[in-house]
Amino acid sequence: MALIVQKYGGTSVGTIEKIGKVADKVCAQAKAGDKIVVAVSAMSGETNRLVALADEMSSKTHHREMDVIVSTGEQVTIALLTMALLDRGCDARSYTGSQIKMLTDSAHGKARIREIQGEGMLADLEAGKVVVVAGFQGVDEHGNITTLGRGGSDTTAVAIAAALKADECQIYTDVDGVYTTDPRIEPRARKLDRITFEEMLEMASLGSKILQIRSVAFAGKFNVPLRVLSSFKEGSGTLIALEDDGVEQALISGIAFNRDEAQLTITGVPDQPGVASKILGPVTEANIEIDMIVQNIGADGCTDFTFTVHRNDFAVAHELLQKTSEELGAKQVVGDDEIVKISLVGVGMRSHAGIANTMFQTLANESINIRMISTSEIKISVVVDEKYLELGVRSLHEAFGLHSDGEAKNLR
Repeated sequence: MALIVQKYGGTSVGTIEKIGKVADKVCAQAKAGDKIVVAVSAMSGETNRLVALADEMSSKTHHREMDVIVSTGEQVTIALLTMALLDRGCDARSYTGSQIKMLTDSAHGKARIREIQGEGMLADLEAGKVVVVAGFQGVDEHGNITTLGRGGSDTTAVAIAAALKADECQIYTDVDGVYTTDPRIEPRARKLDRITFEEMLEMASLGSKILQIRSVAFAGKFNVPLRVLSSFKEGSGTLIALEDDGVEQALISGIAFNRDEAQLTITGVPDQPGVASKILGPVTEANIEIDMIVQNIGADGCTDFTFTVHRNDFAVAHELLQKTSEELGAKQVVGDDEIVKISLVGVGMRSHAGIANTMFQTLANESINIRMISTSEIKISVVVDEKYLELGVRSLHEAFGLHSDGEAKNLR
């Protein structure tokens, strides 16, 4: 008998028929003896519909009231799923975020969880009930409804699993696990049986959309085993857990990529202390997140400074950098919003020195020029022209033997 927390996203509960299938799956596990908590999202498209209603009503953003309206989508789902479970002979009870005391701060639209009072859920589980919880939402100390931001139902499930000390948190979605890269780019991509929290966190932050970053970080902090599974077909999915010393780690676990990149360069900047702060200060004050940074070695008292931002922030960042350029007496500002970032991720690279060289040589063999490079203990990222994304990913996938019938090449 295990205590399992499951999460079903919007596509998994998008219709009455799909909700019925979820109820079949949950009920079968509960009758087999497992204690089940289910966290659900709103039905697919419902949150967008609610946001559109709010936009039609008011051109202003009323953050508190927006949380009130968008949280109702999950309330509909929990009621429907609980009805379906009851009809199948499974005792069940639904709860909103406030009813389970999912206590958060007061940052409407992006609230962070402070505490979960799990006694009521545990009592229901001991009584043989399936507990159905609305994802994505909580309540602050003043009793206001709050929401956790995009993908917040993942975080809800992980937080509940941590609070209840669950044996596993299972994230059901429209894919059957975590792959070595996006199968739409490389059809020979292989599903991973296991990956570490560190690797999944890197992949999520680098563009993989399977899990919300906050949920992975939360799971790693509280050591909650996560499993990504398909709502639509059977399989063991991918387990995300702590690094296992008894398991030999692959050199590279996966290749992530991000299309939402833009690059900005300011040239001929006076090479003096504090120049980086003067360049990046106005950008960060505009709440623009900066990713990769490269500063060239100064020559003739001047240097070039390059950084990347999200493509949606490119125009604003370019305008701010242009003003800074005039203030500093720099030569010019150039930008490019047709770039991508490709990243190798793997805890195995900690103990192997040949990864970077193989990556660079592979791209060079395909005449792909590298614009920027960033590294960490388990990641190497490069920025290249957007037109080379698919070629770059496929060639690296081949070079590191990541496909199901592949064999890793000798690393030099």
